[in-house]
Amino acid sequence: MTPGRLAGVLGEPPAPEGTWEREAAYVSAAALRRRVPPAELAERVRSLPGVAGVSVRPNGFLRIVVAVPGALLEEVAPLGLPDPGWPDFPRTWDNPGFVVRYGHARAVAVRRWARDLGVPGGFRPELLDDPRDRGVLRVLAELPGRLASRDPGWEAYLVRLALAYHDAHEHAPAVPVGDAEPGAVHAARVRLARAVQDVLVGPDRL
Repeated sequence: MTPGRLAGVLGEPPAPEGTWEREAAYVSAAALRRRVPPAELAERVRSLPGVAGVSVRPNGFLRIVVAVPGALLEEVAPLGLPDPGWPDFPRTWDNPGFVVRYGHARAVAVRRWARDLGVPGGFRPELLDDPRDRGVLRVLAELPGRLASRDPGWEAYLVRLALAYHDAHEHAPAVPVGDAEPGAVHAARVRLARAVQDVLVGPDRL
C-alpha cells in the first residue's frame, strides 16, 4: 500500500506518524474535511489491499497501518529540487550542504557498487524491515504531503532524509560485507538508495 493509493480514497495524502521502527502508520483528517462519517471512510480504506488496520480516533482522525511500508518506493520519482545554495566547505557533519550532498553521492555509489558485486535485480519491499531502512522510508513517506504543501520546508527535509540514509548506509548496508553473498535484501536496499538519490541534491561524487 502506497500513500498515493491511500490518497485516492482519502482525497488527500495521509501524514506518516511515529518512527515506523515497528509499525508503519499514517493519520488522516480527510473524513472531517470531506464531511464523511469517519467509520464509513475507515471501511473504504480497510478494504484496500496492503492495509493492515484502520482505527478511528475520538477526534475523527483515521489511523492507518500498512503491511509493507517499502511499497511506497513505487511512487518516488526524481524531484529535481534546486540546490539550496549551502556552502561546499567545510565538509563536516556541521554543514548541512555536506550532509545532503554526501548522502546523494553515497546513494549513487551504492548503485555502482551493487552492479560490480553482482547484487541481483528485483525488488521485494517487505525485506526493508530493518529499523534503519524503516527510518529512511518514514522520511520518504512525507513526500506526498510536502509536494502538496504551500510551505514544504525542503531544506530541513533534505537534511533529515540524508541523515536517515547515512545511518542506513552504515548499519544496514546495501552491498554484501565480507564473505556474504549478495541477495534479495541487498537488492531491496539498492532500490531504497535509488529513491534517496532521486530526492537528494548534489554531485554523483565528492
